[in-house]
Amino acid sequence: MKLILRNASAVVTCSASGRKYKRGAEMKDVGMISGVDILVDDGDIAAIGNIPSVEGAEEFDVSEKILLPGFIDPHTHLIFAGTREREFGMRSRGATYAEIAGSGGGILETVSKTRETPKSRLRSLAERRLDRMLQWGSTTVEMKSGYGLDFKNELKMLETANEMKAESIADVVVTFLGAHAVPPEFKPDRDGYLRILVEELIPYVSRRKLADFCDVFCDEGFFTVEESSRILRAARSSGLKLKLHADEMSGDGGVRLGVDLGATSVDHLENISPDEIGALGRSETVGVVMPAVAAYLGMKPAPVREMIESDCVIALASDFNPGTSMVDNMQTVMWLAICLNRMTVEEALNAATINAAAALSLSDRYGSIEVGKKADMLIVDARDYSYLPYHFTQNRIERVIKNGTVLEFTR
Repeated sequence: MKLILRNASAVVTCSASGRKYKRGAEMKDVGMISGVDILVDDGDIAAIGNIPSVEGAEEFDVSEKILLPGFIDPHTHLIFAGTREREFGMRSRGATYAEIAGSGGGILETVSKTRETPKSRLRSLAERRLDRMLQWGSTTVEMKSGYGLDFKNELKMLETANEMKAESIADVVVTFLGAHAVPPEFKPDRDGYLRILVEELIPYVSRRKLADFCDVFCDEGFFTVEESSRILRAARSSGLKLKLHADEMSGDGGVRLGVDLGATSVDHLENISPDEIGALGRSETVGVVMPAVAAYLGMKPAPVREMIESDCVIALASDFNPGTSMVDNMQTVMWLAICLNRMTVEEALNAATINAAAALSLSDRYGSIEVGKKADMLIVDARDYSYLPYHFTQNRIERVIKNGTVLEFTR
């Protein structure tokens, strides 16, 4: 199938000029071009410029419209059962994370609800969420396990994610997060759970090709640097790529571990230290920032200005989850990053596209509008690319193009 997009008033390419990502001052440039046509052939961008008529091609007039790359959301906990609005109310009255967990809330509350929910219901809930994310422009979405925390229920989550990966319009990347927390039944035998992760679950997940990445919540109250290293080294030996939740609650060395192990990304970074910023800036590991979490928890935002000025590769993600970020659209995430993390609009756009694709090892095919890449684009009814984060409560995406197919939604 061929498609021609005619007369775009502006195309925000987010091109990294053949590199995997943008860093430092490069993030200020969104690679905007004007007055061009785009030819799509069999799901790929075939040409950009003045395109002659092509027999059999469907044509769209996008004059007075802006074209953007589809957003990439590289960190979500999209598969879950139950919501935790009770915690939101408690937090508004001053309750701490530890107090909420002590009252039966937190991650383990979602674990309980997810364990008791059939896979068919989990998938139905997740599909509705993914459809909504696609309407708001997220054409590629990462999904984690981590609310099962035992063999049967982690596999239930991974199987759900892989079914969606095979059948959804949006592209899905699957991450194994068995090390999200220590399950309650293993509280007296923490090392026993680590053995299950390292000796049973990780080899099985790798052998069955159920995940692309392995992630660990490396932070105070969850998994130590030493425990995280043990888990991630086992995952790397099994052929899984690596991610870390790092430096969210405290700066305890998670970022340094991720850099040393060659992790694709380290995510959160609210409490990253100056030394770790330097190490991240000298590495190819992507720092994934999730400003909605800082807003929900009333935390200090990640020091993105300092990280960009230190040449860190910065991406944005929603961290969509039922407890600390019920935000499922990247337009809101960009607005928060601009307001809380002092990013420019241009930096936020690059962080939600080409750099977010790099955080999933996908930037060779996704994250920018360039010849040879997948035709994942957003047609925006606006004349300035600042419009989307500025009007973040109004979805001005007129159409989403996914793999060269123009999607229309009933809003």
